Amino acid sequence: MKYIKFNDKRVDSFLFMELSDLAKTLTRSDETEVEFAVQSYFDPFTKKVHISHFWDNRPRKDMVNGLKSDVFLRSIGSSRHTDYQAVDTFVKAAQNLSLSSFAKQLFVMLEDLRLEESCKKERPGTVRVFAARREMYRRFFKSQLIINQERTILTDALYSAFYLKATSDSPLEVFPSLSESIDIAVPFLEREILSFYEAKETADISKIVLSVTEVLEDLLEADMLNMYFHLPVLDYAEADAVLTFDEMKRKSKLKNDDILKQEKEEDDEDVHEDKLPTWHRETSEATKSFLQFDLEQGTKTDLLGEGVREGDDGDQALGMVQGSSKKTSRNDYSKFEALENAENREEKGGIEAFGKENKYAFPVFTVPDLPSADEQVSYREKKVIIAPYQKKLKQMIEKTLEHKKISPRSDLHTGRLSKKLLKLLTDDNPRLFYKKNQPSAQIDAAFCLLVDCSASMFDKMEQTKLGITLFHEALKSVSVVHQVTGFWEDTNEATETSQPNHFKTVIDFGSSLQKKRGPEILQLQPEEDNRDGYAIRHMTKQLMQRSESQKFMLVFSDGEPAASGYEQNGIIDTHEAVLQARKHGIEVINIFLSNGEIDEGQQKTIQNIYGKFSIVVPDIDTLPEVLFPVLKKLLQKSIHA
Repeated sequence: MKYIKFNDKRVDSFLFMELSDLAKTLTRSDETEVEFAVQSYFDPFTKKVHISHFWDNRPRKDMVNGLKSDVFLRSIGSSRHTDYQAVDTFVKAAQNLSLSSFAKQLFVMLEDLRLEESCKKERPGTVRVFAARREMYRRFFKSQLIINQERTILTDALYSAFYLKATSDSPLEVFPSLSESIDIAVPFLEREILSFYEAKETADISKIVLSVTEVLEDLLEADMLNMYFHLPVLDYAEADAVLTFDEMKRKSKLKNDDILKQEKEEDDEDVHEDKLPTWHRETSEATKSFLQFDLEQGTKTDLLGEGVREGDDGDQALGMVQGSSKKTSRNDYSKFEALENAENREEKGGIEAFGKENKYAFPVFTVPDLPSADEQVSYREKKVIIAPYQKKLKQMIEKTLEHKKISPRSDLHTGRLSKKLLKLLTDDNPRLFYKKNQPSAQIDAAFCLLVDCSASMFDKMEQTKLGITLFHEALKSVSVVHQVTGFWEDTNEATETSQPNHFKTVIDFGSSLQKKRGPEILQLQPEEDNRDGYAIRHMTKQLMQRSESQKFMLVFSDGEPAASGYEQNGIIDTHEAVLQARKHGIEVINIFLSNGEIDEGQQKTIQNIYGKFSIVVPDIDTLPEVLFPVLKKLLQKSIHA
């Protein structure tokens, strides 16, 4: 399968998608993301679950158990049961310690062990995975204890001994002798470390660690040399900030953050402390307040939730007024339609519509040049090669359409029930149905051919263009509209916050049936990177605007999405784009191109993205032969739809 590379490590894409889905399910949030890191931790601000490369290079079963345990620990434990205010207090205290690294790593170790117990209690199904995690860590720290003892790295050796003691199944496990001064303090250290089993919250772990570290600062000369567990530097004080009622009402921040100062209140203003006051006709005294609603745009005032404003004749008790910078005539809101909120705009056509991984990507649409004389000659040569296939397809389609047109419309087994029911009595197998409408002699379908123009296609592009020529000429001969678009990302211009993606439509829907169109296909060339998920979403948007009943998208690629900041999550993003297209009734099929034997890993990658709707072409020279039955089947499906 396709492997995602991170620091020269490889993790299979299907497992990564499984872990991502698991994290979203456990955190009950679609915004949760999974990322690989040197150490495992949870970022409460970005909602990212970082899983560790500690589990790499192990037998698959151990690796899967280790990665899943990280997801369980962060998605169930850290996201719900860690008090980040207590973490913030601890971090500030640890900064002044001479054994700062030791204290932070011990804090993470004991907090993780506490969270393990919470996870197992909440989700008993995680017990087996955590048992495997603990066993692997015990083997690791046993080896680290020996190595650190031999090298006289006492702080690291003591840390390893703490983990072994804390996770031991036997109360009789002997604490190793490290030095005379440490040995004297062992009874106290053991008692403090094992008290984490009684810890009910993060603050309890903090007390244990600070107590142990205070004693060890007089016994150890140096801080930790190695990094076993990681406590990231975050603004923990803000993570657990309690939302006020007003904050909970607002789902997103105002676009502008300026503040409008309130003028001095007049004596006759009716001020209320209650939130959103309302009145009805039975109210004894009318007031001048007006029911307030959330604004997505506008200027902040200190009135929201804290007071009222003076009403006037233009106000309506049930009026739905949304903020806007457009000037109105007095307060007559009837002339303006309600504006869609920011979230809806994003979902329909903004950042979210093209995937989280593509928030900095933007399209650059280009048109082909006029075909040169050489391109026209070369295209005629390609037409000669594909002519036999095109002729067969045209004949097959014409025969099928003619047969469907003259086929009987009555005496059928299915359709509308006829009024002549005498055959029920006279025939053993009566045909009582008919079909009312005569079928169209045209194929009601639209095809979009999306061509990967990344650099990795350099040895496949010529034969790919031959296959696309077959599609274009065959579809044109049977009057089926289609579009051919090459896509790539500009590596030289791409930055972390700006990623131009080029779309070169060499054949468009409007002119695809014109006799002279075709040589433009030869202008497709291998370029740079490819952001497949982003390209598929753009073509989905264009196909959705078509009126044809059948819509097909064929993606010609070598199956390796790769672009700026896209290597790790590119496969998942492409998979999600394919699913979205299929939800809109578009059939997405991948034509996987190769110039040699395709290994099992590559095939698994394509399966992960496209499911069973993928055709593998191990020898690019056989592309026309492979595409012929594919096109035949799709066209037949369009006729019978």
